[in-house]
Amino acid sequence: MDGTKRNDIQIGQEVLVVQKQDQRNGKLTSGKVMKILTNSPNHHHGIKVMLEGGIVGRVKEIK
Repeated sequence: MDGTKRNDIQIGQEVLVVQKQDQRNGKLTSGKVMKILTNSPNHHHGIKVMLEGGIVGRVKEIK
């Protein structure tokens, strides 16, 4: 499942995100969602979340 729909993402869920500095190379970071930062129901680049540990990125894949 991709991370473009806010309803598909839950707090505590394991996801893969791309951080701002990794957008060009596509490096993904794994972690658990601590906070959902995007307010809109959809976002074509992925919903922005904060992972446990403070990493912020856009969800590319939901595990």
